[in-house]
Amino acid sequence: MEFKHEPIMLNECIENLNIKKDGIYVDGTLGGAGHSSKIVEKLDGGLLVGIDRDEEAIEASKKRLAAYTNVKYVHGRHEDIVEHLQGLGIDKIDGVLLDLGISSYQIDEGTRGFSYTKDAELDMRMDQTQTLSAKDIVNDYTVQELENIFRSYGEEKFSKRIAERIVTERKIKKINTTYELADIVRSAVPKDAVNSFKRIFQALRIEVNGELKELKKAIFDIVRVLNPGGRICIITFHSLEDRIVKEAFLELQGRCICPKDFPKCVCGFKSYGKVITRKPIVPSEEEMERNPRSKSAKLRVFERS
Repeated sequence: MEFKHEPIMLNECIENLNIKKDGIYVDGTLGGAGHSSKIVEKLDGGLLVGIDRDEEAIEASKKRLAAYTNVKYVHGRHEDIVEHLQGLGIDKIDGVLLDLGISSYQIDEGTRGFSYTKDAELDMRMDQTQTLSAKDIVNDYTVQELENIFRSYGEEKFSKRIAERIVTERKIKKINTTYELADIVRSAVPKDAVNSFKRIFQALRIEVNGELKELKKAIFDIVRVLNPGGRICIITFHSLEDRIVKEAFLELQGRCICPKDFPKCVCGFKSYGKVITRKPIVPSEEEMERNPRSKSAKLRVFERS
């Protein structure tokens, strides 16, 4: 299956990156190079660094961007962007794009176990070289650990019931496939709890890939290596991610807490820049109609001072 992923809010991302033709830009979630293909088109003397934990994504992007010699590829996590840049001898950059979450290819391809609508082995690893999989989690984690994951990462109100049912069923037979897990979830929740499947699979994917554990630290690390005027654009797809990004940007912007009648600031607050998007940018009605998977997307932007 060809690696395809329709880039979300493509024009909005390119516009908000405020690309300089001789700048250095990082696509920290390269995917199928949908965003990167437009970034590199705008460069003349600049450099694009594409990072992805999925080796299939990198190989697909190399083919798509084969005509460009000013692209460097890194197999790794976007949480480690600064380390990857240091490995390339790069100290400062002019912009970063992060498109968080899962690609359409990974859902549609079907064999990785990301979707409860396709029968496959419970895997969910974006990086196939790592060891922990969704199968390990559902068969080895305790009831309390499973409940915490489902509640924290899926915001699932039936977390306890689902966790208990998983542990009961795995004593009878090991849980190996997406359909087996979906059947267990179905048996544990009311018939009208149709979103429970999505939330449980989301929670497992986040746990497998450690998607939220280092997100805030990664944002702070990235902002520190941005040149003045450089921007970080982040697309999120659920409230957990968006909350972390929003709060990190506000913290980086900083706020003086001195009384208004003080002639100058004495509280010592430090600002690293400004939030460009007071409210997140969302896809247009036309894009949501064309690509229903974009409906939950939010784009937030921060500029380094």
